[in-house]
Amino acid sequence: MGAGGFFPEELQRIHLGKFLGEAPMEYISTRGGAGPVGFEGALFSGFAPDGGLFMPRRVPSLGRDTLQRWSRLSYRELVKELCSLFIPAELVPRSTLHDLIDRAFSRFRHKDVVHLSRLKNGLNVLELWHGVTYAFKDLSLSCTGQFLQYFLEKKQKHVTIVVGTSGDTGSSAIESVRGQKNMDIFVLLPKGFCTQIQELQMTTVIEDNVHVFAAHGNSDEIDEPIKELFADVDFARKYNLMSLNSVNWSRIMVQIAHHFYAYFQCAPSLDTNPLPVVEIVVPTGGGGNITAGCIAQKMGLPIQLVAVVNSNDIIHRTVQHGDFSLSESVKATLASAMDIQEPYNVERILWLLSGSDSRLMKTLMERFSASKRLQLPEELHRKLSQTLRSCSASDEDIVRAMQLCWEENHYLLCPHSAVAAHYHYSQPDSTPRCCLAPASAAKFQDALLRAGLVPQLPPDITALMAMETRSTPLERGQDWTQVLRERIEATAQRRGVVGQGVTQS
Repeated sequence: MGAGGFFPEELQRIHLGKFLGEAPMEYISTRGGAGPVGFEGALFSGFAPDGGLFMPRRVPSLGRDTLQRWSRLSYRELVKELCSLFIPAELVPRSTLHDLIDRAFSRFRHKDVVHLSRLKNGLNVLELWHGVTYAFKDLSLSCTGQFLQYFLEKKQKHVTIVVGTSGDTGSSAIESVRGQKNMDIFVLLPKGFCTQIQELQMTTVIEDNVHVFAAHGNSDEIDEPIKELFADVDFARKYNLMSLNSVNWSRIMVQIAHHFYAYFQCAPSLDTNPLPVVEIVVPTGGGGNITAGCIAQKMGLPIQLVAVVNSNDIIHRTVQHGDFSLSESVKATLASAMDIQEPYNVERILWLLSGSDSRLMKTLMERFSASKRLQLPEELHRKLSQTLRSCSASDEDIVRAMQLCWEENHYLLCPHSAVAAHYHYSQPDSTPRCCLAPASAAKFQDALLRAGLVPQLPPDITALMAMETRSTPLERGQDWTQVLRERIEATAQRRGVVGQGVTQS
């Protein structure tokens, strides 16, 4: 029987791939010292054992016919198609994968999961925040939580998830795994650097498997004890540590769909040759969303990417000048979830642009780790500046964009979305453009008030104010790593799950 016979589409793809000798989808470290592993191995990992980040050994290339067919799909269907390219059907049967994704999106408030608002003067805002916590991270983390639970139930295993958050990751991660018997989650939040609502979305979850720590430090400082725990290989293996920060490949994979959906919604027509270009403007902190965009671009999606940042502008300086170096300190801004000095996903972007040169990545990242300063090689910087545009916005720029959007449209932007809108207002262009909106304005009352705007709070957010809270303080001077270590050990012993590792195939 030929490949075009009576097989379902996924079996056609498997048969054709095997017939052509196509290698199975594997994941390797950006630094070349770990892997290859399968999707399950990448899913249950944080950083790779050599300190790098897992990436697919090969990025699928999509032709014009596939793009035209996909242009008719819903967001939910796009996520299913994209995940099918990166998760072998032999590992997760297609019907099961689709069920997991449907389950992941079942709690979203919008029937389409995401929504494009077409506003005046060409401002297209893709609302990625219709999940439980009103943030875009609900999209990837709800799927990742379902993937984890699928493998853990099959193997009757337990994992310990450790997450640092600058605002939205913690609450989205908690919602994705709360109440699950196979997982305990330990979240570190930077006390005073999140909004009140962001903090309450974490501290009001009174579930036995949720452990929240309020640290008296900034986002980069809370990353240090987490890195130390993962660097202790014996401890990490014994308690089966994993991360749900955007170091986790699964999150990047799901976020690729944002860019395809944005493109299909904003492209004027897919009947022209070549296909039209759409500019995607991406508010950027840790760099996960912009990394997903770079992968979409490499897959053949004709997009121009713009990384927009706040005053913590390391990505902007890297794109403009090749200067991947830390500033003296993290600046507290209205776009607090982007107050990040070390955007670790830049390593993935540089690896892609270097032609998967793991040896170069290892050299560059070790140099950066030692001095926190790095000047990109000239050729690599040239490729980066061809791939990305960039822009930095001050708090004043953010406020003005929020005000202008309200005046023109009676539409409230969160301060992170306003960073993208600032670029739109300051860089008029005839190219179709889509600004990604990572969070609802409802989570950022102080920013709205500073802009002279009136917050509109949904009832479920208002209800947080009266709820019981629970968290463990981490004071300056304490050994945060040791505090976490002891709590993880005690929790595992209470559960009777010490040494229940997950085989990372």
